[in-house]
Amino acid sequence: MEMDSHQALAALAWQIELGADVAVGEAPVDRYALPDRMPGARAPAKPAQGAAAKAPVAAPPVVASDPLAEAEALAAGARDLPALEAALAGYEHCELKRGARNLVFADGMPGARLMIVGEAPGRDEDREGKPFVGRAGQLLDRMLAAIDLDRAESVYITNVLPWRPPQNRDPKPEEIAMMQPFLRRHIALAKPEVLVAVGNHACHALLGKRGILRLRGHWTEAEGLPCLPMTHPAYLLRNPAAKREAWADLLEIRAKLEAAAP
Repeated sequence: MEMDSHQALAALAWQIELGADVAVGEAPVDRYALPDRMPGARAPAKPAQGAAAKAPVAAPPVVASDPLAEAEALAAGARDLPALEAALAGYEHCELKRGARNLVFADGMPGARLMIVGEAPGRDEDREGKPFVGRAGQLLDRMLAAIDLDRAESVYITNVLPWRPPQNRDPKPEEIAMMQPFLRRHIALAKPEVLVAVGNHACHALLGKRGILRLRGHWTEAEGLPCLPMTHPAYLLRNPAAKREAWADLLEIRAKLEAAAP
């Protein structure tokens, strides 16, 4: 059917009114295909004739720090107890350090025949920078005095963790693992003859075991030394009836020291 010019213009106006205002070509166009170059974008510059192509410079690889490996290296490098304390003070991977007031390293007589390993500092220990100085520490001093021992002369004391956990919470396994190289080096440098592991977390660090009420009173070995697990003095303060078993443990310690005396 042929249309005259008036009919063609009317049909075109009707299509424009419907929104069909773009002419359709004879070939289909893929509107989702990306062009090789965006309109207005510059073509990549060609290298100058004779210029040597420069290879892209690779960024240096990022080496992740291994907290345990660093702890082992620092501990192994300590030649004496002051150097070990300095190494601990410079160790930055334990988050407990950021919330503690002081590093709690040790107390007592270095080189003493008996070395006591506790769990972690409490509020009083964090304030004074020494292990076992609160109520539990005062009880420990009385217990040692009962078998003629004194921390100032014949006992050396440290903890698994040198920094206080927030709100005195239990140490986390990863925190104990980070501190184990320092603890092992501490024992090697202090050179005791007998170890006492006080509380669950000390047993975990030294023996790889938990369950202090089951472990206490039974001699075992840690770091090549005879080791006796004992209940923590803080537990004895909460459970006075357990002091009878603690007294038996103290007698075991005295007997072991006497048997090993030169």
